[in-house]
Amino acid sequence: MIHVRMTGAEVRFGARTIFSDLSFAVQKGETLAILGPNGRGKTTLLKSLLGSQRLVRGQREVPRLIGYVPQYQQGSENHSCLDVVLMARAALLGMFSLPSRRDRMLSLEALERVGGGAFATRLYGTLSGGERQIVLLARALATGADLLVLDEPASALDLANQDLLLGVLAGLRRQRSHSVIFTTHQPQHALYLADKALLMHADAVRFGTADEVLTEAELSRLYNVTLRRMTVQAGGHCQSTVCPIFGLSNSNTPSHPHAGVFHEQ
Repeated sequence: MIHVRMTGAEVRFGARTIFSDLSFAVQKGETLAILGPNGRGKTTLLKSLLGSQRLVRGQREVPRLIGYVPQYQQGSENHSCLDVVLMARAALLGMFSLPSRRDRMLSLEALERVGGGAFATRLYGTLSGGERQIVLLARALATGADLLVLDEPASALDLANQDLLLGVLAGLRRQRSHSVIFTTHQPQHALYLADKALLMHADAVRFGTADEVLTEAELSRLYNVTLRRMTVQAGGHCQSTVCPIFGLSNSNTPSHPHAGVFHEQ
């Protein structure tokens, strides 16, 4: 069952074309990763999906209700985390209505679902970056939407907080309860989480299953940096990941005795 579809989509700002003839489809329960360098149009594409950016041509098919997780949340530092999540219920209330006991219960359930139940009474401003993203993800879930859209959710997080957030998103993927679309600069996050990937090259868009699209050649061309895919095994767990090899794109880089040798560990 197709849950999200863009067909022949084009966005222009004045004479500048951000993207054109862009098409993709996401089945219900699938996760899509959107990758590309800065300025390539990833956030504009998300805004097009959300309906806040008009398409010059093409069509978008999305559910009426979408749970959105921004890169950053300004304000709310002095609100409890439960109240931050409860804000998601406001769009579902009538004019002059107040959140009900059921709204509070659903908000707490959303926090507990992403492992943030212990944050409920804590002030949002006291949380780490990763914990804040967990709360914002809970807020998106509390809307009741079965489509979640995340704009570079791990961009400002350290490794431990990235692991925290990615673990929650991986749990949602296993449950197949939500379709998830997220932008990222981290191809290893895409390989870990995504069923499908969309690469926004300067001259074209490449869309397909994550494994077939996230190749060394495609990613190296996308970022203009040499990347290598590898399989890492630790404690009985096997995972495909990506490693950038810095310096190889610079023709002035002096030769090294081990240049061109790559070892998987």
